[in-house]
Amino acid sequence: MSGWQTLFHKEILRFWKVGFQTVAAPVMTAILYLMIFGHVLEEHVKVYGTVSYTAFLLPGLVMMSVLQNAFANSSSSLIQSKVMGNLVFVLLTPLSHRAWFVAYVGSSIVRGLVVGLGVLAVTVWFTDLTFVAPGWIAVFALLGAGLLGSLGVIAGLWAEKFDQMAAFQNFIIMPMTFLSGVFYSIHSLPSFWQRVSHLNPFFYMIDGFRYGFFGQGDVSPWVSLAVVGASFAGVAGLALHLLKTGYKIRH
Repeated sequence: MSGWQTLFHKEILRFWKVGFQTVAAPVMTAILYLMIFGHVLEEHVKVYGTVSYTAFLLPGLVMMSVLQNAFANSSSSLIQSKVMGNLVFVLLTPLSHRAWFVAYVGSSIVRGLVVGLGVLAVTVWFTDLTFVAPGWIAVFALLGAGLLGSLGVIAGLWAEKFDQMAAFQNFIIMPMTFLSGVFYSIHSLPSFWQRVSHLNPFFYMIDGFRYGFFGQGDVSPWVSLAVVGASFAGVAGLALHLLKTGYKIRH
């Protein structure tokens, strides 16, 4: 195997070795969300006129799981390597910054998709779910996982201890995820909060992904694609720049 493939394989094994924690636990969390919110709101909320609340909620939970786990994979790998001091062994290799990026973000995409497929597989039995445009589902799942994997690289390079990483996740990733329309349509919000939601790139990832299931969304999937694609390009470019300059890893 080439250098980037070796690092990629190592990152895959890193999360797969503790699959009960990195894959099974997020799937269980998504099931609990579905059971609680679906049970409470199923008879009271209809979305897009005819879509049941449980059917509406399920794609949001799948995408939320993809995003959160893609971020967790790259960010946790880098911060653990920095704190434990074994990142030096990767620095000693002749790998380019592009190889680092492909390995860390690529493995994050894999973990995000594995968890997302796991959530879908165990929750699809709760409701009748349609797949109107599978292409949009795949595009937004890949772009979303890549975007959060790249953001995880940035967070992992920036953080110097676990407290900083926890703050990044709790004050940035979690609020943006939960305020992205996972549990509701933004059309149910007051006009001010609808405008605020349109500033959140996570909203476009969720809405574009959900469009692939129902053929309906709060905005056009092409608008979502443009926003998510531009966000990915910007975040990936910054991550590549930080890796190239050795930000906080080469002193």
